[in-house]
Amino acid sequence: MRIDLSKGGLFSRAIVHLQPGETFVSDAGAMIRASSNIDIDVTTGSRGKGGILGGLGRLLAGDTFFLSTYQVTDGRSGEVGLAPTHMGEVREVDVSLDQAWLCAGGSFLGAESTLSLDTRFQGLKGLLGGESLSLLRVSGSGTLLVSALGMLTGMNVDGELIVDTGHVVAFTESLAYRIDKVGGGWISTWLSGEGFVMRFSGKGQIILQSHNPTRFGQQLGPLLPERES
Repeated sequence: MRIDLSKGGLFSRAIVHLQPGETFVSDAGAMIRASSNIDIDVTTGSRGKGGILGGLGRLLAGDTFFLSTYQVTDGRSGEVGLAPTHMGEVREVDVSLDQAWLCAGGSFLGAESTLSLDTRFQGLKGLLGGESLSLLRVSGSGTLLVSALGMLTGMNVDGELIVDTGHVVAFTESLAYRIDKVGGGWISTWLSGEGFVMRFSGKGQIILQSHNPTRFGQQLGPLLPERES
């Protein structure tokens, strides 16, 4: 399997080249195009928890209920083009057996079928931070594709790091975190528009996005025309 990422800046896409016997999984609706020898199957399952519960878990994590799986139908190679909903970059993440990754809501684009997709419940602290109830946990060995709104930045963390909740894309499970207020009291933090932060600690990796999708939607929403009934 080979993945080619475009150099289009904030309008990135990924081309996944599949050989016979290889399978790739993406969020349903992420496909741009596919070669004629690619079989596309829509399912709620993955190598993690499948079925209805698996789909509901991904919904709680801010992703889609369904997954699309791709594989070639003959002895030739094939390809699938994928792109995120938001205008932003796409990045490859190498997931290893000894280090799982946690993806924030909506950042999962696709993964090799060798990876397991499960959800990790983060409880009320996720709602307090304005994010989803769960994170998508990706484990195993293979390539993960994440996407963002705006530019992606990868960082190595060794100690502590404070990040606005809306800018977190994915991070290694080795990092501990807690959701906290920016400063002052909880009410002033809620009303100020500064939002909440995630205080990471430990040693690991994190991927951040330059723009906050929630705030972007709040700015854009009032400018859109009302829907006709």
